[in-house]
Amino acid sequence: MLELYQFEMSHFVEKVRLVLDYKGLEYRKIEVVPGIGQLDLFQKTGQRQVPVLKDGETMIADSTAIVQYLDNRYPDKPVIPVEAKERALCLLLEQWADEVLAIDARKGLLSCISQNVTFRTALLPSMTPAPLKSFLGGLPVNLLSNLAAPVGLGADKIREALREDLRHLSAILATQPYLIGSQPTAADFAVAGVSMYIKFPTGYVNVPTAVQGEGVPGVADSPEFERSFCLARSPLCGLPEALGWAGEADRRGWRSSDFDQY
Repeated sequence: MLELYQFEMSHFVEKVRLVLDYKGLEYRKIEVVPGIGQLDLFQKTGQRQVPVLKDGETMIADSTAIVQYLDNRYPDKPVIPVEAKERALCLLLEQWADEVLAIDARKGLLSCISQNVTFRTALLPSMTPAPLKSFLGGLPVNLLSNLAAPVGLGADKIREALREDLRHLSAILATQPYLIGSQPTAADFAVAGVSMYIKFPTGYVNVPTAVQGEGVPGVADSPEFERSFCLARSPLCGLPEALGWAGEADRRGWRSSDFDQY
């Protein structure tokens, strides 16, 4: 069975999980312990980052490399188009999601963390030591807000950047179900993974109940972007059954009601 070394709330990991689920591949999640677990990864792969996929004796690091490996090794339900123009658009949009949208989303998440104690531990790996969780939860709100201000993390700037990102996505998806056309691609799964930093999902990722459905104020709760979140999560909002994910819907515990908020 495939093994996925992960942090539960990593958007890079979620991109890979979604691709694995879409392809109907069985896999086992291995939660990496921060620090010690990353040293173990370094010994196995020469780097410390997740995700890492193990397929027999083969280990692949980096979410983009993993997605490409999966398409080559398990070609059913491809997520990287073959046609040159569509392939180029897919890889460009995947890179945009990983390197531009993700940065804006992380800034938005940091702004939430600086103001909301519950958010501070929501994205920590499940194996994070309790003393570290307690320390982060006890940091004063003003301290985190003051640290964020000098590096362009003002709340208004963050919200406007995210609004602009979502408007771009909505414009692309206004006349087609997915970013590249009629089938989901790696670009869609990359965007879907990142979007959980803007608005915490409900039901299909293991996040604390207290923050499910919450997110960046002024974006996650804005009526303007209700459709944008559904479109950004288009591989999800089509519902698993519509994409042939009936078995995966059962395995992840998905329900149609999980998507009503989007």
